[in-house]
Amino acid sequence: MNLGLIGFGEVGKSFVKLLKIREELLDGIKLNYIIKSNGGIYNPEGLDIKSIINHIDKNIKLEEHPNWKNINIDNIIENKDIDCLIELTSTNIKDGEPGYTHIKKALTNKIHVVTGNKGPIIHYYKELKSIADNNNRSLKVGCTTGGALPSVDVGNSCFKGSKIIEIQGVLNGTSNYIIEEMTNSKITYIEALEKAQSLKIAEANPYLDVSGYDTAAKMLIISKVVMDLDIKDIYVEGIENIGLYEIENAEKDNKKIKLIGKISSDNKNFIIEVKPQLIDKYHPLYSIDGKNKGVYYKTDILGDLTIIGGASSPLNAASSILRDLISIC
Repeated sequence: MNLGLIGFGEVGKSFVKLLKIREELLDGIKLNYIIKSNGGIYNPEGLDIKSIINHIDKNIKLEEHPNWKNINIDNIIENKDIDCLIELTSTNIKDGEPGYTHIKKALTNKIHVVTGNKGPIIHYYKELKSIADNNNRSLKVGCTTGGALPSVDVGNSCFKGSKIIEIQGVLNGTSNYIIEEMTNSKITYIEALEKAQSLKIAEANPYLDVSGYDTAAKMLIISKVVMDLDIKDIYVEGIENIGLYEIENAEKDNKKIKLIGKISSDNKNFIIEVKPQLIDKYHPLYSIDGKNKGVYYKTDILGDLTIIGGASSPLNAASSILRDLISIC
Protein backbone atom coordinates (compact mmCIF):
# COMPACT_ATOMS: atom_id res chain seq x y z
CA MET A 1 0.00 0.00 0.00
CA ASN A 2 1.33 3.43 -1.01
CA LEU A 3 0.64 6.44 1.22
CA GLY A 4 0.45 10.18 0.87
CA LEU A 5 0.68 12.41 3.95
CA ILE A 6 -0.75 15.93 3.91
CA GLY A 7 0.05 17.98 7.01
CA PHE A 8 3.44 17.88 8.69
CA GLY A 9 2.84 19.24 12.17
CA GLU A 10 3.75 17.35 15.33
CA VAL A 11 1.28 14.52 14.68
CA GLY A 12 2.46 14.15 11.09
CA LYS A 13 6.08 13.99 12.21
CA SER A 14 5.21 11.42 14.87
CA PHE A 15 3.38 9.34 12.27
CA VAL A 16 6.51 9.22 10.10
CA LYS A 17 8.52 8.06 13.12
CA LEU A 18 5.95 5.34 13.82
CA LEU A 19 6.37 4.04 10.28
CA LYS A 20 9.96 3.28 11.24
CA ILE A 21 9.24 2.09 14.79
CA ARG A 22 6.56 -0.33 13.58
CA GLU A 23 8.13 -1.26 10.24
CA GLU A 24 7.88 -4.97 11.08
CA LEU A 25 4.08 -4.61 10.99
CA LEU A 26 4.04 -2.55 7.83
CA ASP A 27 5.77 -4.69 5.23
CA GLY A 28 4.78 -3.49 1.76
CA ILE A 29 3.73 0.00 2.92
CA LYS A 30 5.53 2.96 1.31
CA LEU A 31 5.20 6.68 1.99
CA ASN A 32 5.40 8.41 -1.39
CA TYR A 33 4.41 11.98 -0.44
CA ILE A 34 4.70 14.44 2.42
CA ILE A 35 2.92 17.67 1.54
CA LYS A 36 2.70 20.99 3.37
CA SER A 37 0.79 24.13 2.37
CA ASN A 38 3.75 25.44 0.32
CA GLY A 39 4.94 22.24 -1.38
CA GLY A 40 6.31 18.88 -0.38
CA ILE A 41 8.54 15.92 -1.08
CA TYR A 42 7.81 13.03 -3.41
CA ASN A 43 9.37 9.79 -4.53
CA PRO A 44 7.31 7.29 -6.57
CA GLU A 45 9.52 4.48 -5.22
CA GLY A 46 8.90 5.53 -1.62
CA LEU A 47 10.55 8.23 0.47
CA ASP A 48 13.60 7.47 2.60
CA ILE A 49 12.02 7.46 6.06
CA LYS A 50 15.40 7.53 7.84
CA SER A 51 16.41 10.75 6.09
CA ILE A 52 13.10 12.39 6.98
CA ILE A 53 13.43 11.37 10.63
CA ASN A 54 16.94 12.82 10.55
CA HIS A 55 15.45 16.14 9.40
CA ILE A 56 12.88 15.99 12.21
CA ASP A 57 15.41 15.13 14.93
CA LYS A 58 17.82 17.85 13.80
CA ASN A 59 14.99 20.38 13.45
CA ILE A 60 15.78 20.88 9.76
CA LYS A 61 12.94 22.31 7.69
CA LEU A 62 11.32 19.91 5.24
CA GLU A 63 11.83 22.59 2.57
CA GLU A 64 15.57 21.81 2.76
CA HIS A 65 15.06 18.15 1.85
CA PRO A 66 16.57 17.29 -1.58
CA ASN A 67 13.22 15.92 -2.79
CA TRP A 68 11.35 19.19 -2.07
CA LYS A 69 9.05 20.24 -4.93
CA ASN A 70 6.11 22.52 -5.67
CA ILE A 71 3.40 19.85 -5.30
CA ASN A 72 -0.05 19.59 -3.76
CA ILE A 73 -3.11 17.31 -3.60
CA ASP A 74 -3.70 17.71 -7.35
CA ASN A 75 -0.33 16.12 -8.12
CA ILE A 76 -1.29 13.12 -5.98
CA ILE A 77 -4.52 12.72 -7.94
CA GLU A 78 -2.80 13.15 -11.32
CA ASN A 79 0.00 10.67 -10.54
CA LYS A 80 -2.42 7.98 -9.34
CA ASP A 81 0.24 6.32 -7.21
CA ILE A 82 -1.18 6.12 -3.69
CA ASP A 83 -3.81 3.89 -2.12
CA CYS A 84 -4.40 5.85 1.09
CA LEU A 85 -4.24 9.54 2.04
CA ILE A 86 -3.29 10.48 5.60
CA GLU A 87 -4.89 13.92 6.09
CA LEU A 88 -3.44 15.78 9.09
CA THR A 89 -3.79 19.46 8.29
CA SER A 90 -4.81 21.78 11.12
CA THR A 91 -8.44 21.61 12.23
CA ASN A 92 -10.66 24.40 11.01
CA ILE A 93 -14.01 24.05 12.78
CA LYS A 94 -15.53 26.97 10.85
CA ASP A 95 -15.68 25.39 7.39
CA GLY A 96 -13.42 22.33 7.45
CA GLU A 97 -10.98 23.61 4.84
CA PRO A 98 -8.51 22.71 3.42
CA GLY A 99 -9.05 19.22 4.84
CA TYR A 100 -12.49 18.87 3.26
CA THR A 101 -11.13 19.48 -0.23
CA HIS A 102 -8.24 17.05 0.30
CA ILE A 103 -10.47 14.28 1.64
CA LYS A 104 -13.19 14.73 -1.00
CA LYS A 105 -10.70 14.65 -3.88
CA ALA A 106 -9.05 11.52 -2.50
CA LEU A 107 -12.28 9.60 -1.93
CA THR A 108 -13.73 10.69 -5.28
CA ASN A 109 -10.63 9.24 -6.92
CA LYS A 110 -10.96 5.94 -5.03
CA ILE A 111 -8.25 6.60 -2.45
CA HIS A 112 -8.78 5.50 1.15
CA VAL A 113 -8.55 8.28 3.77
CA VAL A 114 -7.39 8.32 7.38
CA THR A 115 -7.73 11.68 9.12
CA GLY A 116 -7.24 13.35 12.46
CA ASN A 117 -8.85 16.55 11.19
CA LYS A 118 -12.12 17.29 13.02
CA GLY A 119 -13.31 20.14 10.79
CA PRO A 120 -14.32 18.18 7.66
CA ILE A 121 -15.94 15.46 9.77
CA ILE A 122 -18.02 17.95 11.78
CA HIS A 123 -19.39 19.63 8.66
CA TYR A 124 -19.36 17.03 5.91
CA TYR A 125 -19.20 13.52 7.39
CA LYS A 126 -22.34 12.16 5.71
CA GLU A 127 -21.30 13.48 2.31
CA LEU A 128 -17.74 12.16 2.61
CA LYS A 129 -18.88 8.79 3.99
CA SER A 130 -21.31 8.45 1.08
CA ILE A 131 -18.52 9.11 -1.44
CA ALA A 132 -16.32 6.56 0.33
CA ASP A 133 -19.08 3.92 0.33
CA ASN A 134 -19.98 4.52 -3.31
CA ASN A 135 -16.35 4.01 -4.28
CA ASN A 136 -15.83 1.02 -1.97
CA ARG A 137 -13.20 2.91 0.02
CA SER A 138 -12.66 3.59 3.73
CA LEU A 139 -12.93 6.87 5.61
CA LYS A 140 -11.31 6.38 9.03
CA VAL A 141 -11.72 9.10 11.67
CA GLY A 142 -10.68 7.47 14.98
CA CYS A 143 -8.12 10.15 15.79
CA THR A 144 -10.73 12.94 15.70
CA THR A 145 -12.50 11.88 18.91
CA GLY A 146 -9.78 11.63 21.53
CA GLY A 147 -6.45 10.74 19.95
CA ALA A 148 -5.42 7.25 21.01
CA LEU A 149 -8.71 6.62 22.84
CA PRO A 150 -10.75 4.25 20.61
CA SER A 151 -14.04 6.10 21.17
CA VAL A 152 -15.40 5.58 17.66
CA ASP A 153 -13.97 2.08 17.23
CA VAL A 154 -15.73 0.81 20.37
CA GLY A 155 -18.95 2.64 19.55
CA ASN A 156 -19.09 1.18 16.05
CA SER A 157 -18.16 -2.40 16.88
CA CYS A 158 -19.30 -3.26 20.41
CA PHE A 159 -23.00 -2.36 20.50
CA LYS A 160 -24.48 -4.17 17.52
CA GLY A 161 -28.03 -5.31 18.33
CA SER A 162 -28.25 -2.80 21.14
CA LYS A 163 -29.42 0.81 21.35
CA ILE A 164 -27.13 3.53 22.71
CA ILE A 165 -29.13 5.65 25.15
CA GLU A 166 -26.46 8.07 26.32
CA ILE A 167 -22.77 8.89 25.85
CA GLN A 168 -20.58 10.89 28.21
CA GLY A 169 -16.96 11.81 27.65
CA VAL A 170 -13.97 13.51 29.22
CA LEU A 171 -12.27 14.10 25.90
CA ASN A 172 -9.97 17.08 26.38
CA GLY A 173 -6.70 16.23 28.11
CA THR A 174 -5.66 19.88 28.41
CA SER A 175 -8.74 20.92 30.39
CA ASN A 176 -8.56 17.80 32.53
CA TYR A 177 -4.92 18.52 33.38
CA ILE A 178 -5.65 22.16 34.28
CA ILE A 179 -8.48 21.24 36.66
CA GLU A 180 -6.38 18.54 38.29
CA GLU A 181 -3.44 20.92 38.71
CA MET A 182 -5.72 23.50 40.35
CA THR A 183 -6.91 20.79 42.74
CA ASN A 184 -3.53 19.29 43.62
CA SER A 185 -1.45 22.47 43.78
CA LYS A 186 -4.16 24.83 45.04
CA ILE A 187 -3.44 27.35 42.30
CA THR A 188 -5.72 29.53 40.19
CA TYR A 189 -7.00 28.71 36.73
CA ILE A 190 -4.56 31.21 35.17
CA GLU A 191 -1.60 29.71 37.04
CA ALA A 192 -2.58 26.17 36.06
CA LEU A 193 -3.05 27.23 32.43
CA GLU A 194 0.37 28.90 32.35
CA LYS A 195 1.95 25.74 33.76
CA ALA A 196 0.19 23.64 31.12
CA GLN A 197 1.48 25.99 28.43
CA SER A 198 5.04 25.84 29.78
CA LEU A 199 4.88 22.03 29.58
CA LYS A 200 3.36 22.27 26.07
CA ILE A 201 0.23 20.51 27.31
CA ALA A 202 -1.78 23.60 26.34
CA GLU A 203 -1.43 25.56 23.12
CA ALA A 204 -0.27 29.18 23.09
CA ASN A 205 -3.91 29.91 22.17
CA PRO A 206 -5.85 27.36 24.27
CA TYR A 207 -9.31 28.69 23.43
CA LEU A 208 -10.78 25.60 21.77
CA ASP A 209 -9.64 23.38 24.65
CA VAL A 210 -10.64 25.46 27.66
CA SER A 211 -13.84 26.88 26.14
CA GLY A 212 -15.28 23.40 25.70
CA TYR A 213 -15.50 23.63 21.91
CA ASP A 214 -12.92 20.89 21.32
CA THR A 215 -14.98 18.55 23.51
CA ALA A 216 -18.17 19.62 21.74
CA ALA A 217 -16.59 18.90 18.34
CA LYS A 218 -15.57 15.41 19.45
CA MET A 219 -19.01 14.63 20.86
CA LEU A 220 -20.61 15.89 17.66
CA ILE A 221 -18.39 13.58 15.60
CA ILE A 222 -19.23 10.62 17.84
CA SER A 223 -22.94 11.37 17.40
CA LYS A 224 -22.53 11.37 13.61
CA VAL A 225 -20.20 8.40 13.21
CA VAL A 226 -21.53 6.08 15.92
CA MET A 227 -25.20 7.05 16.22
CA ASP A 228 -25.89 8.45 12.71
CA LEU A 229 -27.38 11.60 14.21
CA ASP A 230 -27.44 15.20 13.02
CA ILE A 231 -27.70 17.08 16.31
CA LYS A 232 -28.45 20.81 16.16
CA ASP A 233 -29.07 21.49 19.87
CA ILE A 234 -25.63 22.01 21.46
CA TYR A 235 -24.80 23.80 24.71
CA VAL A 236 -21.14 24.59 25.45
CA GLU A 237 -19.56 25.94 28.63
CA GLY A 238 -15.83 25.87 29.35
CA ILE A 239 -13.61 25.79 32.43
CA GLU A 240 -12.42 29.42 32.42
CA ASN A 241 -14.69 30.44 35.30
CA ILE A 242 -13.75 27.62 37.68
CA GLY A 243 -12.12 29.09 40.78
CA LEU A 244 -10.40 27.73 43.86
CA TYR A 245 -13.67 28.15 45.76
CA GLU A 246 -15.39 25.58 43.53
CA ILE A 247 -12.35 23.26 43.68
CA GLU A 248 -12.21 23.36 47.49
CA ASN A 249 -15.95 22.80 47.88
CA ALA A 250 -15.74 19.78 45.61
CA GLU A 251 -12.92 18.33 47.70
CA LYS A 252 -14.90 18.82 50.91
CA ASP A 253 -17.67 16.67 49.44
CA ASN A 254 -15.17 14.06 48.12
CA LYS A 255 -16.06 15.00 44.56
CA LYS A 256 -14.22 16.16 41.46
CA ILE A 257 -14.93 18.71 38.77
CA LYS A 258 -14.65 17.36 35.21
CA LEU A 259 -15.38 18.95 31.85
CA ILE A 260 -17.88 16.44 30.48
CA GLY A 261 -19.50 16.22 27.08
CA LYS A 262 -22.86 14.46 27.03
CA ILE A 263 -25.12 13.13 24.28
CA SER A 264 -28.61 12.41 25.61
CA SER A 265 -32.27 12.54 24.68
CA ASP A 266 -34.87 15.00 25.97
CA ASN A 267 -37.58 12.46 24.98
CA LYS A 268 -37.96 14.18 21.61
CA ASN A 269 -34.49 14.75 20.19
CA PHE A 270 -30.90 14.05 21.07
CA ILE A 271 -28.93 17.00 22.44
CA ILE A 272 -25.28 17.66 23.22
CA GLU A 273 -24.13 19.60 26.25
CA VAL A 274 -20.59 20.33 27.38
CA LYS A 275 -19.95 21.84 30.79
CA PRO A 276 -17.98 21.37 34.03
CA GLN A 277 -19.75 18.86 36.26
CA LEU A 278 -19.38 17.83 39.88
CA ILE A 279 -19.10 14.03 40.07
CA ASP A 280 -18.47 11.52 42.87
CA LYS A 281 -16.42 8.33 42.98
CA TYR A 282 -19.31 6.26 41.63
CA HIS A 283 -19.33 8.11 38.32
CA PRO A 284 -17.65 6.05 35.55
CA LEU A 285 -15.41 8.97 34.53
CA TYR A 286 -14.28 9.91 38.06
CA SER A 287 -10.87 8.24 37.85
CA ILE A 288 -9.69 9.96 34.66
CA ASP A 289 -6.63 11.92 35.69
CA GLY A 290 -4.05 14.17 34.07
CA LYS A 291 -4.03 14.18 30.28
CA ASN A 292 -6.01 10.96 30.03
CA LYS A 293 -9.45 10.78 28.49
CA GLY A 294 -12.48 8.54 28.72
CA VAL A 295 -15.87 7.81 27.18
CA TYR A 296 -18.89 6.15 28.78
CA TYR A 297 -21.58 4.40 26.74
CA LYS A 298 -24.98 3.58 28.25
CA THR A 299 -27.11 1.07 26.30
CA ASP A 300 -30.52 -0.54 26.65
CA ILE A 301 -29.45 -4.21 26.46
CA LEU A 302 -25.68 -4.58 26.73
CA GLY A 303 -25.41 -2.39 29.80
CA ASP A 304 -22.73 0.23 30.32
CA LEU A 305 -19.18 0.36 29.00
CA THR A 306 -16.39 2.81 29.86
CA ILE A 307 -13.05 3.19 28.07
CA ILE A 308 -10.30 5.17 29.80
CA GLY A 309 -6.79 6.09 28.66
CA GLY A 310 -5.27 7.62 25.54
CA ALA A 311 -3.18 10.38 27.08
CA SER A 312 -2.64 13.50 24.97
CA SER A 313 0.57 13.68 22.93
CA PRO A 314 1.43 13.81 19.22
CA LEU A 315 2.70 10.22 19.41
CA ASN A 316 -0.57 9.05 21.01
CA ALA A 317 -2.55 10.74 18.25
CA ALA A 318 -0.25 9.33 15.56
CA SER A 319 -0.75 5.85 17.01
CA SER A 320 -4.49 6.12 16.34
CA ILE A 321 -3.75 7.13 12.74
CA LEU A 322 -1.57 4.04 12.44
CA ARG A 323 -4.32 1.93 14.01
CA ASP A 324 -6.81 3.09 11.38
CA LEU A 325 -4.26 2.51 8.60
CA ILE A 326 -3.63 -1.06 9.75
CA SER A 327 -7.38 -1.62 9.90
CA ILE A 328 -7.65 -0.67 6.22
CA CYS A 329 -4.71 -2.88 5.32
